[in-house]
Amino acid sequence: MVDAREYHERTDYSPERLREMDFELDESNRPRPYKIYEDLPRVSPGDDPDPPQTPALAAVAADGPAPPAAAPAPDGDPDIGTLCHYAAGVTKELEIRGQPMRFRAAACTGKLYHVDIYAVAGDCGAFSPGVYHFDPHSGEFDVLREGDYRGALAAAAGERPGENGDGDDGPERTESAGVADAPVTFVAASEWWRNAWKYRDRTYRHAFWDSGTILANLLAVAHGGGHRAEVVAGFADDPVVELLGLDPDEEAPLALVPVGSGSPVPDDADADGATPDVDPIDPDERPLSENPVDYPLIPDAWRQSRLDDGAAAASWRANFTVEAADASLGERVDDADWVALDPVDAETASARPIGNTIERRGSCREYSRDPITARKFATVLDRALRGVPADAFAGDLRGLVDCYCLVHAVEGIESGCYEYHPGPDELERVGDTDRDRAGELALGQDVVGDAAVNVYLVADVDAVVSEFGNRGYRLAQLEAGVALGRLYLATYAHRSLGGRGFTFADTEVREYLSPHADGATPMTLFAFGTPA
Repeated sequence: MVDAREYHERTDYSPERLREMDFELDESNRPRPYKIYEDLPRVSPGDDPDPPQTPALAAVAADGPAPPAAAPAPDGDPDIGTLCHYAAGVTKELEIRGQPMRFRAAACTGKLYHVDIYAVAGDCGAFSPGVYHFDPHSGEFDVLREGDYRGALAAAAGERPGENGDGDDGPERTESAGVADAPVTFVAASEWWRNAWKYRDRTYRHAFWDSGTILANLLAVAHGGGHRAEVVAGFADDPVVELLGLDPDEEAPLALVPVGSGSPVPDDADADGATPDVDPIDPDERPLSENPVDYPLIPDAWRQSRLDDGAAAASWRANFTVEAADASLGERVDDADWVALDPVDAETASARPIGNTIERRGSCREYSRDPITARKFATVLDRALRGVPADAFAGDLRGLVDCYCLVHAVEGIESGCYEYHPGPDELERVGDTDRDRAGELALGQDVVGDAAVNVYLVADVDAVVSEFGNRGYRLAQLEAGVALGRLYLATYAHRSLGGRGFTFADTEVREYLSPHADGATPMTLFAFGTPA
């Protein structure tokens, strides 16, 4: 089985490698961008989605599970229908070249929409206890199971209901989010072929990028509604596969997101906290296309990163300590060229609500090359990159990903390559750049150089896997994906800005950022600026 370092190297893009690839898309075999279950009962939320009015710039800024101060007190249980609609539902339909095209709430590589959302709920609002699959095209939910199965997820995450470690009643949370205390936990899963049709083995990377943009929306709407929410990356995979009735060769779970609190799951784990037995299900699905193609490297890489049980999940999470954070933060180089940024404060920031921002989010295809203000630049970075609320990150540890910006047109900031330091909101100049070179790094996409700023989120894959195993690679990619989604939201919270994610030449970006980035390789790229 391939480990994450080998997988990453084998799926690197370079101009030379792409030229050597002999591959053409077969449009006649294009997979349907959503799944259809045969003969499952369905439920409808009933009411139209009702997003919170919390400003987007406040909703995306939460770096922990607690909602921001600007959010109202929650009005009852989380609204599962609204959360799923604004995370993965269809938010607009446009006519392009005479054909209707449906666009989802979150960006996805190639508009192939391979990530599905499942809800494992107790008695939550309009939903009875059960396991549901969200159908983005109808806004309805397929019923996979009836009954309260939240205890299976809690056990998989290493939480045992009934104790909190202090002798009081309540769930034991260890280091994770309150899966055992949440009225609903969402599961993001990727159906490989829906993305591999175009991107082949690189789909395992895209799974975390594209689920990250969805989860960024989900977290923002949950936090905007005043609910506790965070990403749980540490969980036993096989019990979740069994719960959802998946075949990992075709589709596999990527992350959990518990939303809400104060609803302890039934205490049906055994005395050792083992996962409760779950009867197998094998729901029939309509084929995605006539001749799906297998890419064994994808499920192989996923299997290599599995955690065996809840105890293994808790142990993996415990590796993320404050000591590890201190070692990762590095030291300030006083003789470097530093630029202090000045983001807009919370009181005067854009009041555009999170729902409206998600609805107007686009993928900017052309940029004007006009400069953007330093305040808008600083505000986008400050709100989007404060840190992803995830179970593994504790203390001062912001995560596994660093940020580098190629600045082309920001008022008052000299063009160049900078590392962004989110704590003090400062840029550290590390080199020069120009628009032509920026386009070359993005595999010859000149439009990237036209943008005001290119944001590369990078990680040292070798160091991450050495310290945190193959599961750490999943977390690094997911962290970059959530940050990418937040960059979209923070950008489109400003009416005058537009942005888009792009692919890149891994090897050339890595060399370009050396030696300052110290072996780091790009996870995601986002370009933003003034739309043409």
